Amino acid sequence: MGGPESAASGTEEGDDDALFVLTAALLTPARFPSVLGDDYPAACAALRLEPYAEGYGLVLGQDGTGARWTVVVDDVSLVAVAIASWDCGMEYDLSPDERSVVSALPGWPLAVATSAPGLPAPHDPVPEAGDLAPLSPPDGAAWGPAQRRLGADMVALQWSEWRARMGDDTAGNGQGQGTAAGGGAGAGDGAGAAADGGAGNGAGAAADGGPDTPESGRPDPYDGVRRALKELGEYVVQAPPVGRVRSSFAGDEARMLRADGPGWSLVARTDDMAFVLLDDEPHEVLPVTRGPKLPALLEALDAMAVRPS
Repeated sequence: MGGPESAASGTEEGDDDALFVLTAALLTPARFPSVLGDDYPAACAALRLEPYAEGYGLVLGQDGTGARWTVVVDDVSLVAVAIASWDCGMEYDLSPDERSVVSALPGWPLAVATSAPGLPAPHDPVPEAGDLAPLSPPDGAAWGPAQRRLGADMVALQWSEWRARMGDDTAGNGQGQGTAAGGGAGAGDGAGAAADGGAGNGAGAAADGGPDTPESGRPDPYDGVRRALKELGEYVVQAPPVGRVRSSFAGDEARMLRADGPGWSLVARTDDMAFVLLDDEPHEVLPVTRGPKLPALLEALDAMAVRPS
């Protein structure tokens, strides 16, 4: 099978090529599944797509045999309206026109908890000669770049809960306790020292040398935090690939920043502190307190970040 011929919200009996739509996602410079890459071009490359500025919509569903397919469409507005409607608890019949279909890829890059009623259980389609390997979500039991980025997404979604763990005294004094890691991929034990956010001058962060300082001989996780802050400062001087830094509305005139780089991810509110996740620190969420330097860095990053239109 070369892929579904059309995308529709239901299937017709005996029509194996129709697609029963289960969910959808945007693939644009400002909003893309971070599981696919650190930036928009990398996310597109993971799906063998050109990184067009207009972006794409990803429609995930099952064909008439129950096989998983990801249909890429260029009608971004249609997919955006569907997602917004679903987020508001409203029904929306997402049925992209065949002419908008860019490609049909076997498998799903994201975990989908639902399945189409009346169809066999979701499974990968039978490959034909020359077919790509089916897409699949990352292993939740493992830890790597994809899990690290998903963990940062989860911290952004649950900002209030993560912020509450830090207490009110960490907003400006550069101190504060570390926090056990979650990151959406399991929980870690232990805590890390809070760090004062370094500015974009390559100075890095000054780690709190309190009781949470790593034992002798164990690498300091805040070496990775300092490297992330240094690279973020370099982003301000020389723009990274589009999508490496993204800004979204966070309420109270603040913005939520999501930034990624080789081996690290950052989540921050422009009016508050930040959290960093590292490839080298599985399941750990490391706080970066506001201090004297972080506000200027976050402001500069927000000024150059891509935003949803």
